[in-house]
Amino acid sequence: MSQKYIITGTDTGIGKTAVSAMLTLGLEGYYWKPIQSGVEGGVDTKAVQKMTRLPAERFFEESYVLTEALSPHRSAEIDGIHIDVQNLKPPQCEGTLIIEGAGGLMVPLSRENLLINLFKSWQEEERIPVILVARTGLGTINHTLLSLEALWSREIPVHGLIFVGEQNEDNIRTIEDFSGVKTLGRLPILDRLDQDALTSAFKNNFSREDY
Repeated sequence: MSQKYIITGTDTGIGKTAVSAMLTLGLEGYYWKPIQSGVEGGVDTKAVQKMTRLPAERFFEESYVLTEALSPHRSAEIDGIHIDVQNLKPPQCEGTLIIEGAGGLMVPLSRENLLINLFKSWQEEERIPVILVARTGLGTINHTLLSLEALWSREIPVHGLIFVGEQNEDNIRTIEDFSGVKTLGRLPILDRLDQDALTSAFKNNFSREDY
């Protein structure tokens, strides 16, 4: 049975790509990053391929690859591109599709649309749930609850939370208590990001039955 999940974060640099790679491995899934903003050092799709060592057919091509590592709206303007939210449709596949967003929910894609508007547009035809990635450290309670409020206000379903970082039981419990959203697991800081480490992290910290 095909299932899709949107992986988004409370901020940029939160660990979405590592989480997406881990879930693609753990769920034996497919990966798609529709909008890549910034190409210096390579694109995230190639990074996930390298981390997971999965075959090329498990990866879908980006819809937009923007040159500058800026907010997508600005990078698109510099490149002379307009990101058309209405024409961005998740690909179909025989299995679980992991869709990685760009930055946080309120990142602009154009002067008219935020990233969260793209996620909302996908709810018209497919009820694709969001998995929200958050850090464990200081500031995460505020950022995570605000992100959840933004999703709830647009009636975008939230499948659960994934935390990245050192153990912080009180921050995680406090977010759970105030939000009522399930924590799917915590990805610890890994010495390396490769197939073996990510597979082990999923096995030790997450449950396949939650997806």
